[in-house]
Amino acid sequence: MVAGMIRPALLALLPLFLPVAAIAADPSSNLLTWAKLKARPRPTADATIAYGPDALQKVDLWVPAGPGPHPVVVMVHGGCWQSDIADRTLMDWIAADLRADGIAVWNIDYRGVDRPGGGYPGTFADVAAATDALAAQASAYHLDLRRVVAVGHSAGAHLALWLAARAKLPTASPLRRPHPLTIAHVVSLGGLPDLEATAASPDNGCGTEVVGRLVAGGGYADTSIPHLLPLGVGQDLVNGRDDRIIPARLATDYVAKAKKAGDRVRLAMIADTGHVELIAPETPAWAAAKRAIAKGLRR
Repeated sequence: MVAGMIRPALLALLPLFLPVAAIAADPSSNLLTWAKLKARPRPTADATIAYGPDALQKVDLWVPAGPGPHPVVVMVHGGCWQSDIADRTLMDWIAADLRADGIAVWNIDYRGVDRPGGGYPGTFADVAAATDALAAQASAYHLDLRRVVAVGHSAGAHLALWLAARAKLPTASPLRRPHPLTIAHVVSLGGLPDLEATAASPDNGCGTEVVGRLVAGGGYADTSIPHLLPLGVGQDLVNGRDDRIIPARLATDYVAKAKKAGDRVRLAMIADTGHVELIAPETPAWAAAKRAIAKGLRR
């Protein structure tokens, strides 16, 4: 792939897997870059737990000090549903920030559409299995399963919302499982909740082709969140007003649909914020996300 073939919105994703020197920086932009985020000292999780045999079927657990029981955030990374673009370590800095505030983090990984077994149903089955594996560790790590909030970034926000929607899956869906872990609230950070809208939006940074790969063999009925509304779960969307990856209308249009269906949904559109600021601990966007998490954990 040559630079001239890549849409401008996608350029902001490339530092995840290309040398920084290979991409020209925009000197006029004050937005945080992936390279700057990833250059920071990396905090360390307290445990890594396998939920399957694949190298990506892992969860990093971040446990606060003190006896607990600790409220829990189930964290889902983005990367356009592709493992080559991102893995769970992209969320390390906000995971550590929540741990310092007394909140445990169950930071899951999964096989993307670019991995054997990924796509439909594998990517969704991985996310579900990783989340449900939390129940088996709750006692050992003093985790409070009555207070669980799902937080996802970008494509991971779609998956976080999907986790809260699992009880609404059609009976015939191969993704349906008995007794899914209960999610009390969802916080979407620059998310892509509506797969059909994403597939019809060539200006989104993930492109349109990847959605077809994600749902191939299945479809939208059990994968795209608007088909599963109302979720019956409170939802907060935090988006950057200057996000070059996720068009703002993908948030505003989804909020309108969710509210019309009867869900409690709030949207915070943060000024001077791009896509990376959403998962950087020092930013106003993350401060807004933490307020939403705290409210969700009190429900």
